[in-house]
Amino acid sequence: MGLKIISGSSHKQFTRAVCEHLGIQETKTTAKVFSNENRFIKIEEPVRGDDVFVIQTQASPVDAHIMELLMIIRTLRDASAKRITAVLPYLPYIRSDKKDQPRVCLAARLMADMLQTAGANRALIMEMHSPQTQGFFSIPTDHIIAAPDIVTHLKHNWDLSNYVLIAGDSGAAKLLQPYADSLHLPVAIMDKRRMGNEEQVSIKGVIGDVHGKKGLIIDDETSSGGTLIENTKFLLAQSGVLSVDVCFIHAALGKGAVEKLNSSPIGRFITTDTIPLTDELRNVEIVSVAGRFAEFIQRIHDDKSVKSINDL
Repeated sequence: MGLKIISGSSHKQFTRAVCEHLGIQETKTTAKVFSNENRFIKIEEPVRGDDVFVIQTQASPVDAHIMELLMIIRTLRDASAKRITAVLPYLPYIRSDKKDQPRVCLAARLMADMLQTAGANRALIMEMHSPQTQGFFSIPTDHIIAAPDIVTHLKHNWDLSNYVLIAGDSGAAKLLQPYADSLHLPVAIMDKRRMGNEEQVSIKGVIGDVHGKKGLIIDDETSSGGTLIENTKFLLAQSGVLSVDVCFIHAALGKGAVEKLNSSPIGRFITTDTIPLTDELRNVEIVSVAGRFAEFIQRIHDDKSVKSINDL
């Protein structure tokens, strides 16, 4: 069973990096949009009996890229690919993962259902907003964490003496565990409240000793940047922290977010390349996770265990 990589149009650079790590060429496709906004997909090479991995992430226009992904998967199924894996560095709608209000759509579950209906046999996703979202999938789904790559980057490039790791809220506290254990740093948690669907938050305090230390906030993603900025302002004004840097795994940045972050009191930024940055974020260090995606893909193709790849 041959190994083939197909890229959607959302993040071609990421797919090229994965192919480079694997030492293979991306399978050629043709994608176009007609004047009526209907899409056209064609796989330009035979895929019968092949093990095909389709890479697509969140990027504007999000819904159009979702449709493109579903069409590619369906085309591969109809072309008799033996196994189709949807590779989603960031799964769109992942934050719509719970019914915290009456009559709301579990869009993350809908995404899982659509991928399977289109013809995907497996899924490979990095850092779901809630790990239990993996249970929405009725097909085998591997969950990659970014901690090994980010920890390695921090160890090699940062002086971490006098740092404290800070979770943006209680829900993000568990995310900090592999970082704290590997970097041997103390942990603090922001006491944050969010009401309804608004992106504005209310910060009540910080749990843990941050006085006289440098803070590194770690979160799985940011969209508006508002929470990170408010956390930073609170820490600098009321907690005695010396400085605040920020790490968010997915740069799911909406309109105006980069401008807000660039004018904020945040010192440095760390993120990964799961989502393409379309605007220039100052003082940003981008940690590539393409190599570990490539390793996951190779092990899945070889029917080998992937558990150790997430170990630090």
